[in-house]
Amino acid sequence: MSPLREIDKWVRRRLRCYAWKQWGSAGYRELRKRGVSVREAWNTSKSAHGPWRLSKTPALNLALPLKLFRQMGLPELAAARSK
Repeated sequence: MSPLREIDKWVRRRLRCYAWKQWGSAGYRELRKRGVSVREAWNTSKSAHGPWRLSKTPALNLALPLKLFRQMGLPELAAARSK
C-alpha cells in the first residue's frame, strides 16, 4: 500500500475519532441515526476503549463512511484504483 493511501486512511480514522469525542454521551443516538444496528451501537457506546481504538470499529465505519468524507469535500491524496 502506498504511503499516501496510508495517510488517507489515517486522516479519516482521526476524523472518526474526533466525531466520536464530539458526540460524547450522545454517541449511541448518533450511531443509531446513521443506520448502525442496536447491538453494534450499544456495544460501541458502552465500550471501555478510547476514541482512537473505537474509530476503527465497524459501527463508526458504517456511521461515517468514505462516501461521507468525499461529500464533505475531503480531498484524497491517493487516486482511487480502477478495477
